[in-house]
Amino acid sequence: MLPLTTDELHLFHKTDRALFCRLMFKQNLSITQALLVMGVWFWLEYTNYPNIISTMMQLSDSLVKSLSNEALTCLDTLAAFENPPIPKDGGLPLTKILVQKDISLKLFIMKRYTAIAGIKSVLNNICARVFKDILQNILSTTYYNYNYNNNYYYKYNYNYTNVASTSRARSSNSRPFVVPGFPHSLFGDFVVPHGVEDLDLLDAKIWSNKGPCDDVTEEDKTMFLTFSRGFPVSEEEVRELFITDYGNGSVVEIVMGNYEANNQSMFATMVLNGVAMVDEILQGLRLAKLRANGKDIWVRKYDRRN
Repeated sequence: MLPLTTDELHLFHKTDRALFCRLMFKQNLSITQALLVMGVWFWLEYTNYPNIISTMMQLSDSLVKSLSNEALTCLDTLAAFENPPIPKDGGLPLTKILVQKDISLKLFIMKRYTAIAGIKSVLNNICARVFKDILQNILSTTYYNYNYNNNYYYKYNYNYTNVASTSRARSSNSRPFVVPGFPHSLFGDFVVPHGVEDLDLLDAKIWSNKGPCDDVTEEDKTMFLTFSRGFPVSEEEVRELFITDYGNGSVVEIVMGNYEANNQSMFATMVLNGVAMVDEILQGLRLAKLRANGKDIWVRKYDRRN
């Protein structure tokens, strides 16, 4: 099968590209904010809230601004160390009207790590490819200043062919560039492919037929366990606890920490079979307390930085 050309990819995502530019040049969001807001909306579309972006392009600037503010609130909720109180209206009243389904900030609390992994995947698999030329043009200082002064958004929205040609010429340069705000504290690196890609029409990451969490890393699925001194817990007890509660195959690997002089390990790492199970175990908490044979086990999401 013939490879997918860059122009064909851009044409397929024309509405997404126009909204991305609109967020920056009409709503005055920073590059980082616009990327993350698009990441939230892409992830929601892939989790049973379809047609968000196409519907939004028909709305007024004031409504798009309010909806982008709600998306930023979702990101703040994901990053919050302590869960914020949820307003009576769920915190996402306009988004609820837009998707015509029940949705609230509780989704981003109860599925925190699923959302983080999904948005991270969307950023690198979709946004990095679809918005690559736009980012290169903006991050060129001269072009950045020129197009802010000459209403770049409207050129992208209404004179798409000319801008696509300009973008293609500029994006042919394979030099790497740094996107402000990355590496991000939640979503890590934002990897923009270098040069011109030959994209396979059967690549599910391009056409987004697969869920955005199908390529999560092992670290995304890893939890950190700590035990109480004087109450030793074995690997077998840990495995039995989680298999009993979450089923056979739920645990991929358990690595017990170094044993102390009293033959007790004080911690362990545990790889699960999916990031959704991390959220199922934590139930919206940062730290959960479980019990195995009367002994406390404290569980949280593994973070290499800690």
